[in-house]
Amino acid sequence: MYPRAFALCIELCLSSAKKMPNEQKIRVLVAKPGLDGHDRGAKVIARALRDAGMEVIYTGLRQTPEMIVSAAVQEDVHVIGLSILSGAHNVIVPRVMDLLKQSKMDDVIVVVGGIIPDQDVAHLKQIGVAAIFQPGTAMDAIVQFIRANIKPRTVPTAG
Repeated sequence: MYPRAFALCIELCLSSAKKMPNEQKIRVLVAKPGLDGHDRGAKVIARALRDAGMEVIYTGLRQTPEMIVSAAVQEDVHVIGLSILSGAHNVIVPRVMDLLKQSKMDDVIVVVGGIIPDQDVAHLKQIGVAAIFQPGTAMDAIVQFIRANIKPRTVPTAG
């Protein structure tokens, strides 16, 4: 009698496991670097990403590049979203990118949102920013971009 109950239990467990999603949630760090104190847009983005099923870590205002990358390492994020309205993007973003390289976080994509002049977009993309979202970008476009561009994580093998 017990072997049959055990077999039934295993069958139920296996059928439940097939229904469970294999994918881990996309983890996004949303940060407000520099001295800019306006965070409404960052909070709207954070909520939209959360509503789309992503796990969002919001760092709050006035973050340094070092604080942002440290949080990204600790939280093991897939994406860093920088919201910059202050005009300091040409100083802050290159520093974040350098710190990510130093931390060997090449699989993390960086997106930037806010007031970014068109003449600065090419340089930011050249240093590794995956996308720049200017005011008026649809939330769905941001969600779709992140889903389409995150880099899959694999477990390192012993070798």
